[in-house]
Amino acid sequence: MGRPRTPRGRAREVSSRLAAEYPRAECELNHRTPFELLVATILSAQTTDARVNIVTPTLFARYPDAAALAAADPSDVERIVQSTGFYQAKTRNLLAMAAALVDRFGGIVPTRMEDLLSLAGVGRKTANVVRSVAFGLPGLPVDTHVGRLSRRLELTAQEDPVKVEHELGALLPRREWGDFSLRLILHGRRVCDARRPNCGGCVLVDLCPSRTVTG
Repeated sequence: MGRPRTPRGRAREVSSRLAAEYPRAECELNHRTPFELLVATILSAQTTDARVNIVTPTLFARYPDAAALAAADPSDVERIVQSTGFYQAKTRNLLAMAAALVDRFGGIVPTRMEDLLSLAGVGRKTANVVRSVAFGLPGLPVDTHVGRLSRRLELTAQEDPVKVEHELGALLPRREWGDFSLRLILHGRRVCDARRPNCGGCVLVDLCPSRTVTG
């Protein structure tokens, strides 16, 4: 097919092809509840999902809900999450987040963006992960992979993740936001590497303005 001429057309074709390539795109942070996903996503800052998945089984066994985590000994939480990096700041955020859940939301993770953003350690990316993955609500998380691929595909020229989120969101139906983000992340990890993108093995090569091979 011819290359779509507009960012909107390109975004919709990218979404369609990635859906065929990754039909079962799922969040790679292991979790069973919205609370566990919220904790895991806070821990995932500046580290890998694989690293987070190593520490969360112990953390969740000891602190299975907001009330338990809010009452935790900070030094114990620090010991458990230390390998994820920035462990002191992450521990402070986790305990403050849990306390806010208990005090203001009855120990339940809220669904509204404004409420999620009011929690310690929660920015738009984390809030969008929780909304889209845990609750099936519209949410378009923008991490480094989503930002990189969306710029390479010329769906946006923005560097700021919030601006990228808004520009991408305007190109796609709200119901597709979460899956689109997950699939861009998978594609960024498996094919469109930051330093050595595998353009020859990419299903988007013929419509990507940044391709290094002829599609």
